[in-house]
Amino acid sequence: MLYIVATPIGNLGDLTPRAQEALRAAEVIACEDTRRTRALLTHFGIPTPARLLSYRQGNEERVGEQIVELAAQGRTVALCSDGGYPGISDPGYRLVRLAAARGIELQVLPGASAAEVALVASGLPTSSFTFKGYPPRKPGALRRFFEEERDRPHTLIVYEAPFRLAPTLAAACAALGEREAAVCLELTKKFERIVRGYLGDLAARFAAEPARGEVTLVIAGAHPKFTRPPPAPADAPQGDPGSR
Repeated sequence: MLYIVATPIGNLGDLTPRAQEALRAAEVIACEDTRRTRALLTHFGIPTPARLLSYRQGNEERVGEQIVELAAQGRTVALCSDGGYPGISDPGYRLVRLAAARGIELQVLPGASAAEVALVASGLPTSSFTFKGYPPRKPGALRRFFEEERDRPHTLIVYEAPFRLAPTLAAACAALGEREAAVCLELTKKFERIVRGYLGDLAARFAAEPARGEVTLVIAGAHPKFTRPPPAPADAPQGDPGSR
């Protein structure tokens, strides 16, 4: 059996009873950072299993084979990330594909996801959305990344590092115009903060006042309702009030 376990994104109270049961039953736990997972287990009084494997970007193929082999031998294995779902901007999807191909029984145990929490908190449409992980770092690639979203009606969700937030907001504004957006900081943690506004205003704000902690950015899709119209030119004709 292979359990895919969603872990808290900040507030430890969000670890579900099912997740706790799976971690307690696991003979092997695969995780990104063994120190953080040990701390999580200790918090809930869950004994650390004899085998705690580091499964991260860079060793996915090698350790993934090891995990699947252990599950095939009848061991109960749990995969967890440092926060949220394995496979969502974290290693995991390759392991799921491998396990499915080998006929390994698999269960996904739901839990917190920063992308979904941010989407709901943003106040932007939730019926159709696109999650695109972390945007590119290089300016040209970042510009093209947002230009691809220019005409799409879906709400866009991305993760970003705090020190790159202001330039990312500026690039989004240049490509998409003054759309409504929400910057979601430290979700579920003590200093959680949701800052809503238009992209240009948010870019200026976080350039002057850099963000701290984990960032999830939610941007409205292409719809006039969620886009600030450009200001009218100062010399634009006003019309003749008497003719109305």
